[in-house]
Amino acid sequence: MHIHILGIGGTFMAGLALLARAHGHQVTGSDAGLYPPMSTQLAAAGIDVMDGYRAAHLQPAPDQVVVGNAMKRGNPCVEYMLDAGLAYVSGPQWLAEQVLLQRHVLAVAGTHGKTTTASMLMHILTSAGLAPGYLIGGIPEPYGRSAALGAGEFFVVEADEYDTAFFDKRSKFVHYRPRTLVLNNLEYDHADIFPDLASIKRQFHHVIRIVPGKGRIVHNAADKHLQAVLAQGCWTPTVPFNSDDGWHAQALRADGSVLAIHRGECLLGELRWQLQGAHNQANALAALAAASEVGVAPSQAIAALADFAGVKRRLELLGRPGGVTVYDDFAHHPTAIASTLAGLRAAADNGRILAVFEPRSNTMRAGVHTNRLAGSLAAADHVFVLDQELDWNVGEVLEPLHGRLTVATNAAALVRHVAAHAAPGDIIVIMSNGSFEGLHANLLAALS
Repeated sequence: MHIHILGIGGTFMAGLALLARAHGHQVTGSDAGLYPPMSTQLAAAGIDVMDGYRAAHLQPAPDQVVVGNAMKRGNPCVEYMLDAGLAYVSGPQWLAEQVLLQRHVLAVAGTHGKTTTASMLMHILTSAGLAPGYLIGGIPEPYGRSAALGAGEFFVVEADEYDTAFFDKRSKFVHYRPRTLVLNNLEYDHADIFPDLASIKRQFHHVIRIVPGKGRIVHNAADKHLQAVLAQGCWTPTVPFNSDDGWHAQALRADGSVLAIHRGECLLGELRWQLQGAHNQANALAALAAASEVGVAPSQAIAALADFAGVKRRLELLGRPGGVTVYDDFAHHPTAIASTLAGLRAAADNGRILAVFEPRSNTMRAGVHTNRLAGSLAAADHVFVLDQELDWNVGEVLEPLHGRLTVATNAAALVRHVAAHAAPGDIIVIMSNGSFEGLHANLLAALS
């Protein structure tokens, strides 16, 4: 069967392409502006990606078109697909029908930490010999790919609340029918499709409604919005974390690199690992709790996390050119930005932290989070911001940084500013959910 994927370079759709190829299908796709790590992952899998969205990409007609949620009416491929009467389906529906049926689905949902928590959970199940399948919106190290069919009963999926497709406005995660649902946290985001927090809560309650009574819902007991959603009605046993009576952790080092793991009053073990920060502590508790609910012993799960190597673009170490430590991080929401910087600050000793930030998400570009942005960046010693066609004034919004701010209108200029400012011993964290105009490689070169 020939499947053509529109929007194949997206984190979800690229993983879908790998699963379709593993199923034995011929897979091609269309996208524009691909960048690593998804572009390199697709190339390594030998999947033909066509640049742009020309109707000719669908000639001769594939057996099925899988439509990414970035596709809109007016797109040449979409219009041709509809006019020609081609068979089409959304990515989440294809995943549900072709991969998830008869699997025990462990879905990881939440505003923050989905990719990292899902990767931790997959790694724990793999280390336990359970051979899970997975589809994650990032590439866990050292697995080298964002998706695999797996050979076992379990399938771990990063469960996004974003809408499914131009013809299906439900959140993606309602397609997955999880038996184990992880709820990390809940905040307002995706302002391009959700008018307010209440509308996001409604979608979260939709997925809660479909978890079986014999399933489990692992939830962050410290998140008031999640508790409000659960209070609307829950028909499944719940397992709390970040609570004294549930799974919780005590940081034995300030940076969170050593944790004492508890469930209630019971000490389960000590976790010494490569990650840091309060956000990763919460991610670890969620993964440990979910793994325990499907039969993995806590001691075995803690041992697995001890050698968890992280996820590409989630505080990924890019190098130390010229004595400057450079990280790449996906943070693009004030809460995630603040958590990333707090973790670095706790581990930085006396080194300076330089934050290089691209306000790229639709929500950030629209100015929804401007009232929180300066505070989220306050832990950095200097902040460098790319200002391109934003709906708000960067200088005014970040004025509280008091002289610790540099703004540029293109990435090349930003590289020059950062390279001139950096000194040996500094820590640079690049924060963007996009390609940042190739800034990562150019900055490493400039610092070298």
